Amino acid sequence: MIHFLKKGKWFLPLSLCALVLAACGDNNSGEAPDDESSDAENDKGEIELVLVAWESEIASSNVIGNVLEEAGYDVQLTTLEMSPMWQSVAQGDADAFVAAWLPSDMQHEYEEYGDDMVELGPNLEGNRIGLAVPEYMDVTSIEEVTPDNFDQIVGIDGGAGIMNATEDAIEAYDLDINLMTSSDAAMTAELGAAIENEEPIVVTGWQPHWKFNTYDIRFLDDPLDVYDEEEEIRTMVREGLEEDEPEAYQILDNFYWETDDMNEVMLNIEENDMEPADAAQAWIDDNRDTVDEWLDTGSEE
Repeated sequence: MIHFLKKGKWFLPLSLCALVLAACGDNNSGEAPDDESSDAENDKGEIELVLVAWESEIASSNVIGNVLEEAGYDVQLTTLEMSPMWQSVAQGDADAFVAAWLPSDMQHEYEEYGDDMVELGPNLEGNRIGLAVPEYMDVTSIEEVTPDNFDQIVGIDGGAGIMNATEDAIEAYDLDINLMTSSDAAMTAELGAAIENEEPIVVTGWQPHWKFNTYDIRFLDDPLDVYDEEEEIRTMVREGLEEDEPEAYQILDNFYWETDDMNEVMLNIEENDMEPADAAQAWIDDNRDTVDEWLDTGSEE
C-alpha cells in the first residue's frame, strides 16, 4: 500500500483499521508472518517519492508509485513545495521525483540542485506553458491582456516557474495588470466559474492539464517568445539509488508516457471523483503492455 507522509489535496490518511492491521497483523489470514507468500511489498526496500501537489504530478506519482509497489517495493509519497522537493532528493533524504518541469518552469531549482542528483531524462515530452483564455474570448495575443479585457491574471503558487515567466511576460509586454497568486485548484475553480457565466478570464496555463480536456480553452499567442514553446517533465533521482535499489532505479528510468495518458488519469480524478491511487491503477490495468515495459528491468527474481 502506498503511504502518504504528508497530506495534500488528494491524499487521505490511512484508516484506523489499516493502521491496526499494519501494527498487529492478521492472525486469521491462514498465513504465518514469515510465509514466503506474504505481501510483495515486504519483499524489497522502501522508496520515497516526492511531488508538488499539482494535478499532473499527483497523477504521474501515483502511477509510478503503484508500478513500483507491483514490483515489490514499499512506496511512500510525500507532498512538498517545489524547492523542498528538489532539495530533499539532492540531499538524499528522498529517493526520486517524476515532476521536473524543464527547461523553464523549474529552471531555478534545476540550476541550484540539479548537479547533486541523477537526471534520468524525460518521462513526458511536448509540454507547453503560457497564458490561456476561453474560446469565447476575442483576444488572441498576450499583448491584449490589458485592464480593458481582464481584471487580472489568475495564477497559481507564488514562486512556481510559470508565475516567474508570467511576471517576465508582464514586463516584456508592458502590461498594466495584476498577477493573482493562488493555487492550481483555486485557479481551475475560478476558470470554471467564469466559463459557466461566459465571463472574461485569463489564467496561467500548462499542458498536460485536465482543464484543456474539460473546458474549451486555448493558449494566447506569444510573439515575444517569453514562454518556451515546448517543455518536458523529467525524472530525477538521488545519487546512490542505482547502487542501493537497482531495480527501482531501472523502473524509474523506463518510465515514459504520453500527454493523453496523463490527462486520462487526471480526468478520472477530477471528473469521475476517483481517488488518485485508484485512477492510477485503472490506467495501469488498461495499459498493461506499456507498464510491463517499465517493469522489464532484466533482473532475475
